[in-house]
Amino acid sequence: MTKTRIMYVENKSESLNGEARIGRVTLSKTGKSLTYQGRNFQSLKGNGFRANYYDIETGEEFWISGPRKDGQDRLYGGNIPPVEIDADIADEYWSKIRGK
Repeated sequence: MTKTRIMYVENKSESLNGEARIGRVTLSKTGKSLTYQGRNFQSLKGNGFRANYYDIETGEEFWISGPRKDGQDRLYGGNIPPVEIDADIADEYWSKIRGK
C-alpha cells in the first residue's frame, strides 16, 4: 500500500517566500523521497539552505513539511504570495488539520 500525506510544499529556488501549495504527496518507503503533482523530490539530508528537498529533474529546492494547525506554514513567515490549497484535499485539510 502506498503511503500518502497532506503536506506543505514551497518552492525555494527563487526567493525566501516562493510559490506554495498544500496538497497530497506520495511518500517512498524510507521517506527520503516523495512525489507531488508528478514531480519527484529527494531529501537534502540536512544539507540544504532554506530547503529540505530538491526536484530530481530540475534541481529546484523546496521546503516540504507537514502543515501547521495555525496555518503559519511558511518557513520565514508571512503569507505573500498566498498559499494555495489543492481542491481535492481542501475539505480534509480544513477539518482534520485546521479544525474548522
